[in-house]
Amino acid sequence: MSVELVEVVRSGFRECVHRGSVVVLDAAGEPTLALGEVHLPIFPRSTNKPMQAITLLRNGFEPIDDAELAIATASHYGEPDHVALVRRLLDRFGLPESSLACPADLPYDEGARTALLSGGGQPHPIYMNCSGKHAAMLATCAINGWPTEGYQDGAHPLQRAVIATVADLTGEPEADLGIDGCGLPIIPVSLVNLARVFSAMATAEPGSPERRVADAVRAHPRVISGTNAPDLLTMRATPGLVCKIGADGVHAGALPDGSAFAYKIEDGHDRARMPLTLAILHRMGIEWTDAHAELAAPAVLGGGARVGVIRAIPGVL
Repeated sequence: MSVELVEVVRSGFRECVHRGSVVVLDAAGEPTLALGEVHLPIFPRSTNKPMQAITLLRNGFEPIDDAELAIATASHYGEPDHVALVRRLLDRFGLPESSLACPADLPYDEGARTALLSGGGQPHPIYMNCSGKHAAMLATCAINGWPTEGYQDGAHPLQRAVIATVADLTGEPEADLGIDGCGLPIIPVSLVNLARVFSAMATAEPGSPERRVADAVRAHPRVISGTNAPDLLTMRATPGLVCKIGADGVHAGALPDGSAFAYKIEDGHDRARMPLTLAILHRMGIEWTDAHAELAAPAVLGGGARVGVIRAIPGVL
């Protein structure tokens, strides 16, 4: 069963709690904390993206630079630099924007969204947060001579390669696939093995696909997310951390020594994410700073004033 992990306290009263499951691993990959259902498979959503990017590198994709590899791993906010990277990648392989099979969307970033709409722009697949991954997948199809049509189908050679890579990285057998929000297959993975993948990425041999993805994410945390995004703020405050959020309350990451974490917030609420991530990092022994303290306890506002706090439940972690 899941456990209570984060509480919302308003005006001295416990307003609500968020339950979930969390695992923390030491540098040897052994659990030092396991709360809830850490051995049962979940859909990690976008936390699977680093494994998908590793697949692309293993199958011939060669980015121009780390920023291009980062956008292939991104849940980006659709800001101008994100869109420019996706377009550059498509153009490099002669792929039209119409080849993107992700849904049309508006930028997630409020400023980028307002600018687009005020200029008469419309929703388009390139603004969808997964468009970088889709563009890199299309590029990998072009490199291997695989059809670009239908690349999102679970039976397509590209997706079969992703399935094989995830099985190799996690050690978990193939399971029934889901369909993610961007239309691609999503592969279930247990939290404990998800954490072990991030540990392996952080400590992999330099130049290996695993390490290249980890290094690109660490070098470009804004590219994989966006302005004031959780991953950007967390990695900026914690040098050497590699992490990736997923929808519905999933997060995983690892420090340079290989110690790692993964969790799933049961109700998927984003407000529980930062307090939980920061409490886990504190438990893992990072050097605690004022930046960490601020992220760890977001304010609850009432009438524009701070009237409470969102925090990891004391004593649970």
